[in-house]
Amino acid sequence: MGFKVKKLIYSLIKLRWRLFLPFVTFYILVTAYIALLIEPHTFKNYLTSVYWVLTTLATVGFGDYTPVTVLGKAFTILLYITGIWLISFLIGKVIESVYVIEKLRAGGKMKYTGRNHVILIGWGNKAKSAIQEILTSYKKTDVVIIDSLKESPVMEDRLFYIRGDATDEETLLRANVQKAKGVIIFAEEFIKTNYAKSDPLLVDGKTLLIATAITSIEKKLNCSVHVTVEVINQKHIRLFERVKVDEFVPTEKMISHAAVRSLFSHGVTQIYTELMSRQYEESIFEISKRPEWATYRDAFVDLINKGATLVANHHDFTINQKLDERIPEDANLFVICDVDTLSRLK
Repeated sequence: MGFKVKKLIYSLIKLRWRLFLPFVTFYILVTAYIALLIEPHTFKNYLTSVYWVLTTLATVGFGDYTPVTVLGKAFTILLYITGIWLISFLIGKVIESVYVIEKLRAGGKMKYTGRNHVILIGWGNKAKSAIQEILTSYKKTDVVIIDSLKESPVMEDRLFYIRGDATDEETLLRANVQKAKGVIIFAEEFIKTNYAKSDPLLVDGKTLLIATAITSIEKKLNCSVHVTVEVINQKHIRLFERVKVDEFVPTEKMISHAAVRSLFSHGVTQIYTELMSRQYEESIFEISKRPEWATYRDAFVDLINKGATLVANHHDFTINQKLDERIPEDANLFVICDVDTLSRLK
């Protein structure tokens, strides 16, 4: 019952605001017309009288146009009495609206209407690092966070917050998921069992529900969104067979692999760190195939001369063994370089 009353009050406030704006516009146009009728020799035309009314109500008063007749001066006094409070109230409502919009945005209650953005589901240290990576490396890409926090955990110009349950399609649609560049689903960090620790099955289960909701939206709206999922237990990847997930980040597998490799190849973890951390200049980037590159060797030599190293095509990291093979037209080439080199390559 309380929710319905609040909703009714909010509707009445919005209705009053919608009626107030047309009334102010009507007031300005009518008073300008009256001013022109009273003193046609002073204002010459209707646009000039509108200009005079606006400067008068805004208390600017340039003095370039001034009523000279008694009736004109009396009308000016009436305009002051009736109009200045009206403009003051309008300015106050504008400022209040800006405050309300910012409050709604911080609270995650506004719908995101942009496109080609990146959606991060689940707030935590990993999401925080991902935001820094995106905002630093991709200057034109917005970030949308989906979580259940009361307020946005970070306030940035290109960062937007949607509060809600990511397993709910309505929440995903408020994030405009159908027009997103991609979605990254981070594993939930705070699903606890009676033993006070995260249960990998519950964590990956929630991730699966979110991926299922995204797949459902893709089918309904006939769209395609790149989805990257963090999986706690590698064995659970098979559970995602019926949903559309483009890439998995099997956390345990990566850590175990790096740990074992460090014993047999000293310093390998340092290489991983350099490639994955923003504190180092170089990282892995995707580039497009160029017409002058017929074979992998052509691309490899050209890129080396420009300061980049070709390492893979799609998921194939063995291209150094087939340098004389032709590059497919649908190639997805990846290079290791710094951001400045990437800018020159693009």
